[in-house]
Amino acid sequence: MSRPGRVAVIGGGVAGLTTAYRLMNAGVDVTVREASGRLGGKLAQIQVGSLQLEAGADAFVARKPWAVDLCRQLGLGGELISPGENGAYLWTDAGLVPFAKDAPFGIPGDVGDVLRWPGLSRAGRGRALQDLLRGKRKNGEEETLGALLRRRLGDEATEMAVAPLLAGLYAGDVDRLSAEATFPELVAWEAAQGSLIRGSQAASRAARRGDPGPMFVKPRGGVSRLTEALAGSLGDRVMTDASVGSMDEVADADAVVLATPAFEAARLIRPRASDAAELLDGISYASTAVVFAVYPEGTADSLPPGTGFVVPRGEAPMTACTWISSKWPDPAFGARAVVRSYVGAVGDEDVVEAGDDELIQACARHLAAVVDLPERPEHAAVFRWRRAMPQYELGHLDRVRRIRKSLPAGIFVVGSAYDGVGIPDCVRAAGETAEQVVSHLAGAALDKETAG
Repeated sequence: MSRPGRVAVIGGGVAGLTTAYRLMNAGVDVTVREASGRLGGKLAQIQVGSLQLEAGADAFVARKPWAVDLCRQLGLGGELISPGENGAYLWTDAGLVPFAKDAPFGIPGDVGDVLRWPGLSRAGRGRALQDLLRGKRKNGEEETLGALLRRRLGDEATEMAVAPLLAGLYAGDVDRLSAEATFPELVAWEAAQGSLIRGSQAASRAARRGDPGPMFVKPRGGVSRLTEALAGSLGDRVMTDASVGSMDEVADADAVVLATPAFEAARLIRPRASDAAELLDGISYASTAVVFAVYPEGTADSLPPGTGFVVPRGEAPMTACTWISSKWPDPAFGARAVVRSYVGAVGDEDVVEAGDDELIQACARHLAAVVDLPERPEHAAVFRWRRAMPQYELGHLDRVRRIRKSLPAGIFVVGSAYDGVGIPDCVRAAGETAEQVVSHLAGAALDKETAG
């Protein structure tokens, strides 16, 4: 090749920045255009009183190595820290009850733990135990996460114990989410062990055999340090306040990476590939809000040991709550309890549009009912994420394959809408996308030389 090729990356979130970083290191002439005035996408911070708090993800899974490896490559390895507390609770009519310690995905792997499963009735626990006796599913048709859980563990265990944890990660509905696209581990458990309970037990044993280290980590100073470091490495290759009205604006690029929400990628690609645009528009999104509360000095010890709790659908205004001051201790917090509550999910998105004071009061009132906190925080704020959480519904994996197959040569998509919503998943997909772009550029250069 006479030159490495020019690539335009549209979107300055973690997926777009990581793709550009990988391309830059491969010697490619790359630029990033971000429509908003800031980088980071769903990694953002908010000022609450005197504190700067995470408005998006507050950590990433360490046992998926891609984000940790990227941090090390960027010189952030020495900054990675793990939570100060572990363990979470489930909201029940009897108050907060702890999840079993060895319960991957909230599913106990010990018969005794199933018999004592908090938040379930005796009948619900008995139904869950039938998972050990039921045969494997015969056909290989895709099913929803809810169908898998209900078939193995029953309705009560699904709705009151497991769904609050798993569906909450997607702000979704377990009866619409694809099991294979969201939690393929559970599908594999049934296939290998014939039971989700035995699968949980096997997973726990495997984890204990080695030294897996912490489940979650983040850079000191916040997850946004990752995108700051990426942007710093890319330098003037990154432009903010640089919206792209149409693909014609990047027509001089040899390849284009759309690292935007699926609906924005659909808008851009529609004039060139209507079939791909229609498929992209078929990926729906949920809107959510995060309600932050900072309580007065002396309240930190009111929080029970652990990191927070999740809530069964419809039982409280929030879907989950994180005790930030316990999970991520910081001298800036002093002796104050600092919490954030998550509001909104598929089918319950109207609540996101309620007023700030209404959301703050509702969350604070329900928190005070289960934890010894004042009914009103000292400082509070609300951050809304509109159309921010992609839904991996039935057919998602096939849809993504069809999208990529129908895209014109030289155009690529990457981001949380396709290959995983977590930060490590986006980092992994960005690396794979960069490799595909480099391969495309090399092929295009070879074709040009051959034609010449």
